[in-house]
Amino acid sequence: MMQASRARLFKEYKEVQRDKSGDSDIKLSCDDTNIFKWTALIKGPSETPYQEGVFLLAMTVPEQYPLVPPQVRFVTKIFHPNVHFKTGEICLDILKTAWSPAWTLQSVCRAIIALMAHPEPDSPLNCDCGNLLRSGDDRGYQSMARMYTRLAATANKGNH
Repeated sequence: MMQASRARLFKEYKEVQRDKSGDSDIKLSCDDTNIFKWTALIKGPSETPYQEGVFLLAMTVPEQYPLVPPQVRFVTKIFHPNVHFKTGEICLDILKTAWSPAWTLQSVCRAIIALMAHPEPDSPLNCDCGNLLRSGDDRGYQSMARMYTRLAATANKGNH
C-alpha cells in the first residue's frame, strides 16, 4: 500500500518540477526528507479580498493516498467562512466525502483557490465570517478578509 502512494507522490513531484513555469498561482514543494509532507504557496484569486495575498498551506499525505484525501490546512491566517481561524482547517467536500483518487495535490490547491473565490457561508468553520455573509453584510466580510490578508499574507512574504 505504502509503495503505491510513494510512487504516486513521486510522479506528482516530477510533474510539479516539470511544470514549474506552468502554474504561477500555486507553488507546491515536498519536504526533502519526507514525501508525505508537502507545502503549497497559493496566490489569492483576483477580484476577491484575498487577491494581494500569498497563503501557505501545509499538506500531510496519508499512506493510503490516493485512496484517502490529504489533510490540508492554512498556515497563513485567513478570514474565510470555510476555514477555521485558529487551526486553519478547511471545510471542502473533496477533502472529506467527495474525494476521488483522480485528484492530485495540485488540483486540491486549485479547488482551495476556487473556494476562496466562492465561499460557502452555509457550512461555516468560521461562524463570525459565515454570519456576516449570511446576513448580507458583504462589505463587512470583504473589509475583514482584506484586513487579515494585508496583515497575514502580504506584509513580509518571506517569513510566515
